[in-house]
Amino acid sequence: MAKQLKEQNGKKIVPMLIVLAVVLVVACIAIVIYNRQKDNGSSGQQTAGQEQQEDNKDTSSGSGGTQADTGGRCYADIEIKDYGKITVELDEKSAPITVKNFVSLAKDGFYNGLTFHRIMEGFMMQGGDPEGTGMGGSGKTIIGEFANNGYANNLSHTRGAISMARSSSNNSASSQFFIVHQDSLFLDGDYAVFGYVTEGIEVVDAVCQDAQPVDNNGTIPPEQQPVITSITIRDEA
Repeated sequence: MAKQLKEQNGKKIVPMLIVLAVVLVVACIAIVIYNRQKDNGSSGQQTAGQEQQEDNKDTSSGSGGTQADTGGRCYADIEIKDYGKITVELDEKSAPITVKNFVSLAKDGFYNGLTFHRIMEGFMMQGGDPEGTGMGGSGKTIIGEFANNGYANNLSHTRGAISMARSSSNNSASSQFFIVHQDSLFLDGDYAVFGYVTEGIEVVDAVCQDAQPVDNNGTIPPEQQPVITSITIRDEA
């Protein structure tokens, strides 16, 4: 009798162990898939950082950065309706992929008519989203050219810097960019700066000072979002 009970118990235990093993394997696969989606996903709100540095000091009245002289220079003239022109010198040496993407979109007229949907005085003004919400892009993403993603980009988020917004994924930048209003060095190493304002910093000041965000994240109502009339790319020897 004892032998029969032992055999019966053994027959019950084996299927249970098999089921447990299958459950563990499925759980491991699910965890791996989740982590890959988390690392490679490009969805979500594109932002220039969720928290603003408390002590941002204005240490520059001009471009706010130093660039290596690579010979020919490339500029972007950003016309903002009712405000004027912001001229940005693009640094292809420090962020070649980012500059190429921005120049291509600008030359295709992608930015014409888009807006600055997120503005925080003392921090930055963000635009280039066709949806005007922080959720849109051009339909493709680029590699994040910044230190914490393995790229030697030493440009800093000083006043007048232009940098790419992104979601939580390092390689999710698309069309959205932001211009730094006041030094925001806490962003260094996590976002790709690709140039500096050389003319029109007073336009940045005016846009940021006039902004009336509806929350602490700098959200600007659609009807109040400053409009990008055009972005013109020009080269100079």
